[in-house]
Amino acid sequence: MKDDPQVSRSVVRRRRRRAVERLAREQDGIVSRRELYAAGYTRAEVRANLRADRWRRVGTQSVCVHRGPLSQRARHRAAVNEAGPRAYLDAGSALVEAGLTGFTMPRIRVSVPRGAKAWRVKGVDVRQTRRWTREDLVPDGGVRRSRVEVAAVRQAMWSRTDREAALALTMSVQQGLTTADKIGEALLAVRRDRRRAFIAGVVMDLLGGVRSLGELDVVRECRRRGLPEPSKQVMRRGRNGTYYLDILWEEWNLVVEVDGIQHSWASEVVGDAIRQNDVVLQGARVLRLPLLGLRVAREQFFDQIEQGLFDAGWEGRRSA
Repeated sequence: MKDDPQVSRSVVRRRRRRAVERLAREQDGIVSRRELYAAGYTRAEVRANLRADRWRRVGTQSVCVHRGPLSQRARHRAAVNEAGPRAYLDAGSALVEAGLTGFTMPRIRVSVPRGAKAWRVKGVDVRQTRRWTREDLVPDGGVRRSRVEVAAVRQAMWSRTDREAALALTMSVQQGLTTADKIGEALLAVRRDRRRAFIAGVVMDLLGGVRSLGELDVVRECRRRGLPEPSKQVMRRGRNGTYYLDILWEEWNLVVEVDGIQHSWASEVVGDAIRQNDVVLQGARVLRLPLLGLRVAREQFFDQIEQGLFDAGWEGRRSA
């Protein structure tokens, strides 16, 4: 007895549909047209599902197999599909995909190797880059993207401002997505870039072992501005033992504490607060200067230091 061809076609269609649904569950509802065709769907069948509103287009190369809202990851996946077969999420978009929170991108950023086929995509920033190796990409599944440390360096290089660049680097380390050491290693692959020295400085700050360099920066800036030169690492005794003040103008009872990245961590907050309160109770005023502030807001911080000296009775520059 021969098989009923109608029944066989029904079985094939059911199996094909289940395979695509399974793939869509793994891919946030997004399936590329290439994947649909590979599963056995014809172009006519894809068009029919779209016309019937069972599926919907996401650009020209992707299809969403449900009618609900698109997640961030679904938009990322569709952007990569749209940009070309060798495209991958890069810079800030790769950081967001890796779990970075509180960082927004005006447009999804996708990169392709220089010379690779790429398509323009509405709402997506697609660029060719010569800085590409297979080792730069995350090897496991999910949306194709660059590794966190590579993405952080590229976001810093391609940011509109130094402040935005420093923010991307700092947040990536603070949120535990990577380490300053790994970012430093990724930076070694960048031989020339207008912001390379700036990025290296931020990475040094993030490493946490450069407090003395920050203090030297403060002294150099004071000399440049004609401010009185402070003392560094002055020992004091408080209720909880001995501690050191980073920068002190003893005559004017003004203290500047130079904060590295560790000062934003919970383990440092209590000790720092107790030390600062001890200093204030002894009559001094305390200003805080993040190392990051030396990179992105130097003038504003030193205006505050100068104002603090004036308020304490320093007349050096006024009488000059």
